[in-house]
Amino acid sequence: MKPRVFIDGREGTTGLQIYDRLATRSDLQLLLIDEAKRKDPEARRALLNEADLVFLCLPDAAAIEAVSMIDNPNTRVIDASTAHRTNPNWVYGFPELTSCKKQIPTAKRVANPGCHATGFLSLVAPLVELGLLSPDYPLTCHSLTGYSGGGKAMIAEYEEAHRSPLLDAPNLYALGLSHKHLPEMQTVAGLSHPPVFSPILGDIYKGMATTVPLQNRLLPKKPTAKELWAALSDYYQDSSLVSVVPFGSEPPRLSANALAGCDRLQIVVTGHEKQTLLCALFDNLGKGASGAAVQNMNLMLGMQECEGLLL
Repeated sequence: MKPRVFIDGREGTTGLQIYDRLATRSDLQLLLIDEAKRKDPEARRALLNEADLVFLCLPDAAAIEAVSMIDNPNTRVIDASTAHRTNPNWVYGFPELTSCKKQIPTAKRVANPGCHATGFLSLVAPLVELGLLSPDYPLTCHSLTGYSGGGKAMIAEYEEAHRSPLLDAPNLYALGLSHKHLPEMQTVAGLSHPPVFSPILGDIYKGMATTVPLQNRLLPKKPTAKELWAALSDYYQDSSLVSVVPFGSEPPRLSANALAGCDRLQIVVTGHEKQTLLCALFDNLGKGASGAAVQNMNLMLGMQECEGLLL
Protein backbone atom coordinates (compact mmCIF):
# COMPACT_ATOMS: atom_id res chain seq x y z
CA MET A 1 0.00 0.00 0.00
CA LYS A 2 1.33 3.44 -0.93
CA PRO A 3 2.04 5.81 1.95
CA ARG A 4 -0.74 8.37 2.37
CA VAL A 5 0.52 11.96 2.62
CA PHE A 6 -1.44 15.07 3.58
CA ILE A 7 -0.20 18.68 3.27
CA ASP A 8 -2.00 20.85 5.82
CA GLY A 9 -1.60 24.38 4.50
CA ARG A 10 -1.01 23.47 0.85
CA GLU A 11 -2.08 26.97 -0.28
CA GLY A 12 0.95 28.72 1.21
CA THR A 13 4.32 29.14 -0.50
CA THR A 14 5.98 26.18 1.25
CA GLY A 15 2.92 23.94 0.87
CA LEU A 16 2.66 24.65 -2.85
CA GLN A 17 6.34 23.88 -3.36
CA ILE A 18 6.00 20.57 -1.50
CA TYR A 19 2.92 19.71 -3.54
CA ASP A 20 4.77 20.44 -6.79
CA ARG A 21 7.49 17.97 -5.78
CA LEU A 22 5.00 15.25 -4.84
CA ALA A 23 2.17 15.65 -7.35
CA THR A 24 3.69 13.51 -10.09
CA ARG A 25 5.11 10.77 -7.87
CA SER A 26 3.61 7.31 -8.30
CA ASP A 27 4.98 5.94 -5.02
CA LEU A 28 2.70 8.08 -2.82
CA GLN A 29 -1.01 8.69 -2.32
CA LEU A 30 -1.68 12.40 -1.82
CA LEU A 31 -4.71 13.13 0.36
CA LEU A 32 -6.45 16.33 -0.73
CA ILE A 33 -9.00 18.30 1.23
CA ASP A 34 -12.15 19.61 -0.41
CA GLU A 35 -11.52 23.29 -1.15
CA ALA A 36 -14.80 24.25 0.52
CA LYS A 37 -13.69 22.47 3.71
CA ARG A 38 -10.14 23.80 3.82
CA LYS A 39 -10.80 25.59 7.13
CA ASP A 40 -13.21 23.02 8.53
CA PRO A 41 -11.55 21.59 11.69
CA GLU A 42 -13.29 18.23 11.43
CA ALA A 43 -12.39 17.74 7.78
CA ARG A 44 -8.77 18.55 8.60
CA ARG A 45 -8.82 16.31 11.66
CA ALA A 46 -10.01 13.36 9.55
CA LEU A 47 -7.18 13.76 7.04
CA LEU A 48 -4.55 14.41 9.73
CA ASN A 49 -5.44 11.06 11.26
CA GLU A 50 -5.87 9.18 7.99
CA ALA A 51 -2.42 10.07 6.69
CA ASP A 52 0.74 8.08 7.28
CA LEU A 53 2.69 11.31 7.09
CA VAL A 54 1.58 14.93 7.42
CA PHE A 55 3.33 18.14 6.37
CA LEU A 56 2.32 21.15 8.45
CA CYS A 57 2.77 24.35 6.41
CA LEU A 58 1.05 26.64 8.87
CA PRO A 59 1.73 29.54 11.25
CA ASP A 60 3.15 28.45 14.59
CA ALA A 61 -0.10 28.54 16.58
CA ALA A 62 -1.98 26.66 13.87
CA ALA A 63 0.78 24.03 13.68
CA ILE A 64 0.58 23.42 17.42
CA GLU A 65 -3.20 23.12 17.13
CA ALA A 66 -2.89 20.67 14.23
CA VAL A 67 -0.58 18.41 16.23
CA SER A 68 -3.11 18.37 19.07
CA MET A 69 -5.75 17.12 16.63
CA ILE A 70 -3.75 13.98 15.78
CA ASP A 71 -4.70 10.96 17.86
CA ASN A 72 -3.57 8.28 15.41
CA PRO A 73 -0.30 6.95 16.92
CA ASN A 74 0.93 5.96 13.45
CA THR A 75 0.65 9.41 11.88
CA ARG A 76 4.09 10.97 11.46
CA VAL A 77 4.57 14.73 11.17
CA ILE A 78 6.98 17.13 9.49
CA ASP A 79 6.37 20.66 10.76
CA ALA A 80 7.65 23.48 8.53
CA SER A 81 6.82 26.18 11.09
CA THR A 82 9.04 27.55 13.85
CA ALA A 83 6.88 26.00 16.58
CA HIS A 84 8.82 22.82 17.39
CA ARG A 85 12.40 23.42 16.23
CA THR A 86 13.88 23.58 19.72
CA ASN A 87 11.40 21.16 21.30
CA PRO A 88 13.43 18.24 22.75
CA ASN A 89 10.59 15.85 21.88
CA TRP A 90 10.99 16.61 18.19
CA VAL A 91 13.87 15.63 15.90
CA TYR A 92 15.51 18.49 14.03
CA GLY A 93 15.28 17.75 10.32
CA PHE A 94 18.79 18.44 8.98
CA PRO A 95 19.90 14.98 7.75
CA GLU A 96 23.46 16.02 6.94
CA LEU A 97 24.28 16.87 10.57
CA THR A 98 25.58 14.01 12.71
CA SER A 99 23.22 14.87 15.56
CA CYS A 100 20.17 14.47 13.29
CA LYS A 101 21.20 11.84 10.76
CA LYS A 102 20.31 8.66 12.65
CA GLN A 103 17.16 9.97 14.29
CA ILE A 104 15.14 11.15 11.29
CA PRO A 105 14.31 7.77 9.65
CA THR A 106 12.50 6.47 12.75
CA ALA A 107 11.16 9.79 14.08
CA LYS A 108 7.43 10.39 14.59
CA ARG A 109 7.86 14.17 14.83
CA VAL A 110 10.36 16.12 12.72
CA ALA A 111 10.84 19.92 12.77
CA ASN A 112 11.92 21.20 9.37
CA PRO A 113 14.74 23.78 9.65
CA GLY A 114 14.34 27.46 8.91
CA CYS A 115 15.96 28.77 5.75
CA HIS A 116 18.51 31.13 7.36
CA ALA A 117 19.19 28.51 10.02
CA THR A 118 19.95 25.95 7.30
CA GLY A 119 22.71 28.11 5.85
CA PHE A 120 24.17 29.02 9.24
CA LEU A 121 24.09 25.50 10.64
CA SER A 122 25.59 23.94 7.51
CA LEU A 123 28.66 26.11 8.12
CA VAL A 124 28.91 26.33 11.90
CA ALA A 125 27.52 23.10 13.40
CA PRO A 126 30.19 20.78 11.90
CA LEU A 127 33.04 23.03 13.05
CA VAL A 128 31.68 23.11 16.62
CA GLU A 129 31.23 19.32 16.52
CA LEU A 130 34.80 18.86 15.29
CA GLY A 131 36.27 21.15 17.95
CA LEU A 132 37.44 23.72 15.40
CA LEU A 133 35.02 26.41 16.61
CA SER A 134 34.35 27.15 20.27
CA PRO A 135 30.72 27.24 21.44
CA ASP A 136 31.38 30.70 22.91
CA TYR A 137 32.97 32.22 19.78
CA PRO A 138 31.37 35.66 19.07
CA LEU A 139 29.76 34.70 15.78
CA THR A 140 28.31 37.09 13.22
CA CYS A 141 26.12 35.99 10.32
CA HIS A 142 24.70 37.81 7.29
CA SER A 143 22.13 36.10 5.10
CA LEU A 144 20.84 37.46 1.79
CA THR A 145 17.50 35.94 0.79
CA GLY A 146 14.92 36.05 -1.95
CA TYR A 147 11.62 37.76 -1.09
CA SER A 148 9.55 34.59 -1.51
CA GLY A 149 10.57 33.65 2.04
CA GLY A 150 8.24 36.37 3.31
CA GLY A 151 5.14 34.59 1.98
CA LYS A 152 2.29 35.84 -0.18
CA ALA A 153 2.12 39.36 1.30
CA MET A 154 5.79 40.07 0.66
CA ILE A 155 5.69 38.47 -2.79
CA ALA A 156 2.78 40.77 -3.68
CA GLU A 157 4.70 43.79 -2.30
CA TYR A 158 7.77 43.07 -4.43
CA GLU A 159 5.82 42.20 -7.58
CA GLU A 160 3.39 45.12 -7.42
CA ALA A 161 3.62 47.24 -10.58
CA HIS A 162 4.14 50.55 -8.75
CA ARG A 163 6.17 49.30 -5.82
CA SER A 164 8.46 51.49 -3.74
CA PRO A 165 11.83 52.20 -5.37
CA LEU A 166 13.40 51.32 -2.01
CA LEU A 167 12.78 47.66 -2.88
CA ASP A 168 15.21 47.94 -5.79
CA ALA A 169 18.10 47.83 -3.32
CA PRO A 170 18.91 45.17 -0.70
CA ASN A 171 16.89 45.70 2.50
CA LEU A 172 18.18 44.83 5.97
CA TYR A 173 15.49 43.63 8.35
CA ALA A 174 15.02 42.07 11.81
CA LEU A 175 16.99 45.05 13.10
CA GLY A 176 16.04 44.26 16.69
CA LEU A 177 18.42 41.26 16.52
CA SER A 178 15.71 38.80 17.58
CA HIS A 179 14.95 36.94 14.34
CA LYS A 180 12.77 33.86 14.84
CA HIS A 181 15.48 31.49 13.53
CA LEU A 182 17.99 32.45 16.23
CA PRO A 183 16.86 29.89 18.86
CA GLU A 184 17.41 26.93 16.52
CA MET A 185 20.68 28.39 15.24
CA GLN A 186 22.04 28.52 18.78
CA THR A 187 20.50 25.27 20.06
CA VAL A 188 21.34 22.97 17.17
CA ALA A 189 24.88 24.31 16.77
CA GLY A 190 25.46 23.96 20.52
CA LEU A 191 26.45 27.60 21.01
CA SER A 192 26.72 29.41 24.33
CA HIS A 193 25.18 32.54 22.82
CA PRO A 194 23.20 33.32 19.65
CA PRO A 195 25.12 34.93 16.79
CA VAL A 196 24.68 38.57 15.83
CA PHE A 197 22.42 37.87 12.87
CA SER A 198 21.63 40.29 10.04
CA PRO A 199 19.21 38.99 7.36
CA ILE A 200 18.94 40.92 4.10
CA LEU A 201 16.14 40.92 1.51
CA GLY A 202 17.21 40.98 -2.11
CA ASP A 203 15.19 41.80 -5.22
CA ILE A 204 15.18 38.16 -6.30
CA TYR A 205 12.28 35.72 -6.00
CA LYS A 206 14.29 32.89 -4.49
CA GLY A 207 17.84 32.07 -3.53
CA MET A 208 20.01 32.51 -0.45
CA ALA A 209 23.62 33.30 0.44
CA THR A 210 24.43 32.90 4.14
CA THR A 211 27.88 34.04 5.26
CA VAL A 212 29.84 33.65 8.51
CA PRO A 213 33.22 35.45 8.90
CA LEU A 214 35.85 34.07 11.27
CA GLN A 215 39.03 35.44 12.85
CA ASN A 216 41.27 32.37 12.75
CA ARG A 217 43.43 33.53 15.68
CA LEU A 218 40.37 33.22 17.95
CA LEU A 219 39.69 29.61 16.99
CA PRO A 220 40.89 26.75 19.27
CA LYS A 221 43.46 25.32 16.87
CA LYS A 222 44.10 28.52 14.88
CA PRO A 223 43.46 26.75 11.55
CA THR A 224 43.94 28.36 8.16
CA ALA A 225 41.01 28.92 5.83
CA LYS A 226 42.17 25.95 3.76
CA GLU A 227 42.22 23.70 6.83
CA LEU A 228 38.64 24.71 7.66
CA TRP A 229 37.68 23.99 4.06
CA ALA A 230 39.28 20.53 4.34
CA ALA A 231 37.32 19.80 7.53
CA LEU A 232 34.00 20.76 5.93
CA SER A 233 34.86 18.81 2.77
CA ASP A 234 35.48 15.66 4.81
CA TYR A 235 32.34 16.19 6.88
CA TYR A 236 30.07 16.38 3.82
CA GLN A 237 31.91 13.94 1.56
CA ASP A 238 29.09 11.36 1.62
CA SER A 239 26.25 13.86 1.35
CA SER A 240 23.92 13.75 -1.65
CA LEU A 241 22.69 17.34 -1.34
CA VAL A 242 25.47 19.34 0.36
CA SER A 243 28.77 19.87 -1.41
CA VAL A 244 31.89 21.94 -0.74
CA VAL A 245 33.49 23.82 -3.63
CA PRO A 246 37.23 23.12 -4.11
CA PHE A 247 39.35 25.67 -2.28
CA GLY A 248 40.48 28.54 -4.49
CA SER A 249 38.03 27.71 -7.31
CA GLU A 250 35.28 30.15 -6.34
CA PRO A 251 34.12 32.72 -8.93
CA PRO A 252 34.97 36.43 -8.49
CA ARG A 253 31.47 37.03 -7.09
CA LEU A 254 28.91 34.82 -5.38
CA SER A 255 25.25 35.31 -6.32
CA ALA A 256 22.48 34.54 -3.85
CA ASN A 257 20.33 33.06 -6.62
CA ALA A 258 23.05 30.77 -8.00
CA LEU A 259 21.16 27.65 -6.84
CA ALA A 260 17.61 28.97 -7.28
CA GLY A 261 15.29 26.22 -8.46
CA CYS A 262 17.51 23.52 -6.96
CA ASP A 263 17.31 21.47 -3.74
CA ARG A 264 21.07 21.25 -3.19
CA LEU A 265 23.30 23.39 -0.95
CA GLN A 266 26.81 24.46 -1.88
CA ILE A 267 29.47 25.64 0.56
CA VAL A 268 32.25 28.02 -0.42
CA VAL A 269 35.23 28.66 1.89
CA THR A 270 37.56 31.57 1.15
CA GLY A 271 40.29 33.38 3.04
CA HIS A 272 43.87 32.88 4.23
CA GLU A 273 45.89 32.16 7.37
CA LYS A 274 44.32 34.92 9.45
CA GLN A 275 40.68 35.16 8.32
CA THR A 276 38.03 32.89 6.81
CA LEU A 277 34.71 33.54 5.11
CA LEU A 278 32.21 30.68 5.08
CA CYS A 279 29.31 30.89 2.63
CA ALA A 280 26.32 28.63 1.97
CA LEU A 281 24.46 29.02 -1.33
CA PHE A 282 21.02 27.44 -1.77
CA ASP A 283 17.37 28.08 -2.58
CA ASN A 284 15.39 29.42 0.38
CA LEU A 285 12.36 27.49 -0.93
CA GLY A 286 14.41 24.38 -1.76
CA LYS A 287 16.97 23.10 0.73
CA GLY A 288 15.80 26.00 2.89
CA ALA A 289 12.18 24.80 3.11
CA SER A 290 10.20 22.50 0.80
CA GLY A 291 13.07 20.52 -0.66
CA ALA A 292 14.33 19.76 2.85
CA ALA A 293 10.82 18.70 3.91
CA VAL A 294 10.56 16.23 1.03
CA GLN A 295 14.07 14.94 1.78
CA ASN A 296 12.98 14.28 5.38
CA MET A 297 9.80 12.58 4.18
CA ASN A 298 11.81 10.27 1.91
CA LEU A 299 14.04 9.23 4.81
CA MET A 300 11.10 8.73 7.17
CA LEU A 301 9.24 6.55 4.65
CA GLY A 302 12.31 4.50 3.74
CA MET A 303 12.53 5.90 0.21
CA GLN A 304 15.53 7.07 -1.79
CA GLU A 305 16.70 10.29 -0.14
CA CYS A 306 16.64 12.45 -3.28
CA GLU A 307 13.45 11.06 -4.84
CA GLY A 308 11.36 13.88 -6.30
CA LEU A 309 13.92 16.58 -5.53
CA LEU A 310 15.22 19.16 -7.96
CA LEU A 311 18.88 18.38 -8.47
